[in-house]
Order: sequence, then structure tokens, then C-alpha cells
Amino acid sequence: MKVSAKIDNQQPLKDTPTLLNKMRRGELLVEACPSREVLKHVTSRWGVLVLLVLETRVHRFSELRRAIGGVSERMLAQTLQWLESDGLVDRTAFEVVPPHVEYSLTPLGREAAEKVRGLADWIEISLPRILQAQDSRGQKRTTMAPNPMRSSL
Repeated sequence: MKVSAKIDNQQPLKDTPTLLNKMRRGELLVEACPSREVLKHVTSRWGVLVLLVLETRVHRFSELRRAIGGVSERMLAQTLQWLESDGLVDRTAFEVVPPHVEYSLTPLGREAAEKVRGLADWIEISLPRILQAQDSRGQKRTTMAPNPMRSSL
């Protein structure tokens, strides 16, 4: 969807394909923009974690569930379906008994995982400052146990 806009009495934006210009034009900000659904899938709590885990290698469903602490079977299945429908995850089913299904990233999914990895790395590096800011604002925080899978991600 292309919507042109003038922001805060600025000159009309050049038609360059930068994210800032796209946001200013309103594509992501328009309620009916289809990119919002993809944004929701990729940046959901489970979407981010699935992309990070699949970035390392191909995984079976049960491996993913063990690697991502706290995710329910239902939410993992739903997240994988979303990411598969967006073309970010490949699902390969092998016709054997018992059923064997593997999940991997598509080339598009690897690109998304790389971007999400940058954000996740920034959060982890900045966590002491974030926690300090939360404390200074009197916000409650939950303590998290260290993730044994972190070293392999």
C-alpha cells in the first residue's frame, strides 16, 4: 500500500525505499497494511525465539519446544504456521512411522533471523542498563534463570 504524506510541515518525501520514508509514508502505520501481520509474526515473543533457534540448524518440533523455555505446544505450532505462511520457515514432513517433521529457515527466514538477532543481542548487552532504568522508575521486574541454550544460539 502506498500512501504519501507530509509530516510536520516537512517537504514531501522523496520516493526512496528507506524504512524511515516508508514509515513516514504510512505503509506500516496504516491499519490495513499487510506488512503489519508479518511484523506481528516475526516480532512476537515466540516468533523471535523460533527464528533465533532455527538460525542455528534444522530442528524437530520437540527440539524446538525444549529449546524455547515456556512455550506451549499450541503456541509453538501456531507460530510455526505463521512463519511458514510468511515464507520464513520450511516444514518438511517425512512419511515414516512415527511421523517425523523438521523445521528450517528459508533464505528469507535467514534474513529475518539476522535482523532479529541484532535486536536480541542489543537487548542482552543492554540488559543491565535496562534493569537499572526499570529499578530507577520503581518498576517491578521478574528474575530470569540463565538459559543453558544461550551459548548454543
